Formats: sequence, structure tokens, C-alpha cells
Amino acid sequence: MTDEDIAPPKPAAHSPEAHALLAARVPAAFDDAIQPVPSPCTSICKMNADRSLCTGCYRSLEEIRAWSRAEASGRRDIWRLLLARAAMPHLLKTLEGAKSGAYSGT
Repeated sequence: MTDEDIAPPKPAAHSPEAHALLAARVPAAFDDAIQPVPSPCTSICKMNADRSLCTGCYRSLEEIRAWSRAEASGRRDIWRLLLARAAMPHLLKTLEGAKSGAYSGT
């Protein structure tokens, strides 16, 4: 196995449409009362140039395949990874801050 085999996928080009669709799904994805965890699929299904990520949901092919078998915690882990790849981790921080009562609204 080489470093290339285990290297994380390269970030996809940022799509404003995909970002908006993902942002709308984030609260439900991390709401423990909502089951099953909603899919991050945005119906913009196109692989990036090196075929490592979907440009709509920022998941790798392996993550897309694993989704249907994953438990809620595994699905949320995938959400965390794709938000980081999409340069949107602030959404998760805002949500976690709101749950803990630390969110200031700014």
C-alpha cells in the first residue's frame, strides 16, 4: 500500500449551489431526534477531475457506498469530513455551539 492509497481525497472545486444545499441539510444531519441521518446528496452528482470526490456532496466513492450501511454515528462522521472538505466546518461549530448554549448568534 502506498501513501497515495491512503491519502485523503483532494478538495473539490467549491460550488455555491452545492454549498447552499449542504448548508440547508446540516441542522437535520446533527439533530439526534431525526432518524435516519439525512443524506448529504444534493443531486449534483458529478465526480471531480481526479474522480476522488463528488462535486455536489464532497463524498468519496467509498463514503457514498458506505452510506447505506452506516450507523448514525458513522453517517455523522462522513458529514464532518465532507464539511471540512467543502471548507464549511464553521457550520458544524455553529451548530455544536447552539446545542451547548454557547452560540451567540454572530
